[in-house]
Amino acid sequence: MLSRNKLYLHLLDYQIPVTRLFERVRHLSYPVFLDSNADSSDRGRFDIITADPVETITAQADNTIVTTPGGQQSFDDCPFAVLKARLARYPELERCAVELPFSGGAIGFFGYDLGRRLEKLPSLAINDIGLPLMEFGIYTWAIVRDNQRKRCYFVARPECTDDQRSEILRLSSSAAPLTSLPDFQLRSRFVSNHSREQYREKYHRIIDYIRAGDCYQVNLAQRFEAGYSGDNWQAYKALRGMTDAPFSAYLGFGDYGVLSLSPERFVSVNQGAVETRPIKGTRPRHPDPNIDRQNEQLLLNSSKDKAENLMIVDLLRNDLGKNCTLGSIQVPSLFSIEAYSNVFHLVSTVTGELADGKDSLDLLRDCFPGGSITGTPKLRAMQIIEELEPHRRSAYCGSVAYINFNGDMDSSIAIRSLVCRDQRMYCWGGGGIVADSDMDEEYRESYIKVSNLLDTLTRHMAADNRNSL
Repeated sequence: MLSRNKLYLHLLDYQIPVTRLFERVRHLSYPVFLDSNADSSDRGRFDIITADPVETITAQADNTIVTTPGGQQSFDDCPFAVLKARLARYPELERCAVELPFSGGAIGFFGYDLGRRLEKLPSLAINDIGLPLMEFGIYTWAIVRDNQRKRCYFVARPECTDDQRSEILRLSSSAAPLTSLPDFQLRSRFVSNHSREQYREKYHRIIDYIRAGDCYQVNLAQRFEAGYSGDNWQAYKALRGMTDAPFSAYLGFGDYGVLSLSPERFVSVNQGAVETRPIKGTRPRHPDPNIDRQNEQLLLNSSKDKAENLMIVDLLRNDLGKNCTLGSIQVPSLFSIEAYSNVFHLVSTVTGELADGKDSLDLLRDCFPGGSITGTPKLRAMQIIEELEPHRRSAYCGSVAYINFNGDMDSSIAIRSLVCRDQRMYCWGGGGIVADSDMDEEYRESYIKVSNLLDTLTRHMAADNRNSL
């Protein structure tokens, strides 16, 4: 039996590939893989794998459903409040003897459209995918890989039963061959829900709103859709091999999957220290080193991109200030360049200290959805997005997050993300539009951001469809 106030810690073989570890437990319910992509990026450190939650919390348009082994309960409260209340039912334990970001708690996603549970928004865009507004599992064990120290741990709380703990250890250490899974195949080309002319018309409507003083910046996205067959985990493995995004994630929830290759942190909390790292400003990478360096310098010297980034920094300073100690908000890094496999990004860092009486979910609620993927002012930008984008964003531009029982938390902005449901795959690309934006550049940027994802998946086109293109 485990101690009532201590975590169980067991060292696993670090040499086992992280994808293979996940495949060992993926058949369990609600499997989660938070993927730092450390094998291709020096920015990632920890990978987190878990499954088989003790309860799930699912937010719909009008209520939030908590499912436990004893049945279901429905709540009308704010989904963030319901999640907070469920986490509070589990006692905080002594901190782990080794540095681990997650030792039990909630993992899942907040969909972009959860914002309509927080703000009054019109209901115009088509909700054709039908994902929950929010879905989280509460997990009592995890496999955590520390890619900096080359250690892999199994950590479990007292609520994790002896039988469950033994089974996870057996699965994670097994050398038995894995069951073969159906290959992933794309059954059709990705098609956008915007023609170039439709995008142009919406772009100019945003410019008109900006000139009228309604807003300063609006993020406009287009959605790409294709049919597929086979296993979407195979698609995720192909995608992670082509990116170096440190906030990647695979969520296999019920009858749908969320595949995220995000480079952007939303908000983190580590023992009260708060950080957000908004991305605004993008240039493509180029195989010619000279052109690549020119693109980097163009971004670094772009007054337009810096102004756009600064708008979001100011918005996030205000959002963090709702739950941080007065005077603690700082901007230690402004307009830094981060290089990824397919793009350069302009990234800033905003920090603060969580105020007494406030916690991670208070902070998330009052920052949600992220300003970098809405615009300024946030509410008016969200109203314009609902008016102009024909389909709801679903998980895209929401957040994948973990909230530890000890109060620590980390979350991403779910950009470069795909949703898989009913053998359909959806991917979005977008960007912020400001007064001095250029329509052609913005339209091209929305493709550039996801081109490596779409191109990778298109290489898995079924032969009968490939031959007809």
